[in-house]
Amino acid sequence: MAGTAAKLDQAQLVEKAKNVLAGGSFGNMGPDLVITDGHEGRVRDADGREYVDYLLGSGPMLVGHGHPEVLAAVHARIDRGTTFFANNDAGILLAEAIVEAVPCAEKLRYTSSGSEATAYAMRAVRAFTKRAKILKFEGGYHGMSDYSLQSLAPTSKRNDAGPTADSAGIPAAVGDQILIAPFNDLDAATALIERHKDELAGVIVEPFQRVISPRPGFLQGLREATKRAGVPLVFDEIVTGFRFAYGGAQEFYGVVPDMCTLGKIIGGGFPLAALAGRADIMAHFDRAAVGDAGFMPQIGTLSGNPIAAEAGLATLAILKRPGAYERIFSTGRRLMEGLRKALKDAGVVAQVTGEGALFDIVFTDKPIVDYWSVAGGDKARLARFDAVLRRMGILKGGTKYYVSLAHTEADIEQTLAAYAEAAKQAA
Repeated sequence: MAGTAAKLDQAQLVEKAKNVLAGGSFGNMGPDLVITDGHEGRVRDADGREYVDYLLGSGPMLVGHGHPEVLAAVHARIDRGTTFFANNDAGILLAEAIVEAVPCAEKLRYTSSGSEATAYAMRAVRAFTKRAKILKFEGGYHGMSDYSLQSLAPTSKRNDAGPTADSAGIPAAVGDQILIAPFNDLDAATALIERHKDELAGVIVEPFQRVISPRPGFLQGLREATKRAGVPLVFDEIVTGFRFAYGGAQEFYGVVPDMCTLGKIIGGGFPLAALAGRADIMAHFDRAAVGDAGFMPQIGTLSGNPIAAEAGLATLAILKRPGAYERIFSTGRRLMEGLRKALKDAGVVAQVTGEGALFDIVFTDKPIVDYWSVAGGDKARLARFDAVLRRMGILKGGTKYYVSLAHTEADIEQTLAAYAEAAKQAA
């Protein structure tokens, strides 16, 4: 793997992090791991230990770390200036590519993070409908805003009495504007939409919620219910956009929302996200189109950053080539089947859930259909299983295996061997 050795070892860096970072980390992963470099489908920690990487920076590195075409695009751009605040050519061309690719996208706006994009999307449908409430799904993750952190990880089934705030510091009044429905329960969602349609500004959903696939007909039924009620439907495609297909989950599942949010892959490993959708909804970012009362100001110092946009353009060009998604899904399906076989051979009951590009394991004998079926899994057993993988040079997050175009046959074989050992220990 290319790269230079860290001047400080992992223990020294972990100690420094404890002294200067709240909680000893950036807030994403635990404080015990420091990654110094990555190449293709692998990363290396500060002690020089190499891992097959299924974390992929929490998903952005779909074409792999340090892809030569992405690096070439960034290197060619960086000497021309790194940010301007004004429009830039790369950002305009990337917006054009996204609008051409994503079915619901007629216009878009950039942000620097997915949390910003989903917060603005919820604000946009409020401005458009002149209503206040948002319906989201139990266990659905839409970033770190006050409105998003409602019933992401509830501990009891009490959502009929209102959502559960997932963080300290969120005013109770925010929960009054959020409705919660169980994912994959079309009857419950439709009933809520019909009951509250006169006060409902929008419905936001991950079309593939964390590692839970939508039941056949769920997204289509949700689309029909929102259309009947005159309520905009927002797909949060920060994770699935350009991952499940070039046109995202809306292409993959054949359901077109009114708006979507995009992130991770479109920045090619740099901070970049966007919200996109129907022109009449996106018009609220244009004072000349909607007047002072309907206008939504949106300013971000680094929104549409040219370096990120160049990396995104290069990444999308790679993904657009014939066979790219077939390879990603083929790799993922081999891993999923290998994981199922290892568990079966070891006599371990568990569910391997997800799609070829994104999946995980839940230690339960129940089907995975909603938040509670995942929450009911044996988390301690999963942590032990993942710890064995880490010792055997396999890196993943607490949930999800992200599969990349760069994972090789050697990466797959190493992973399958680790699965067999982890399954034996789990038994």
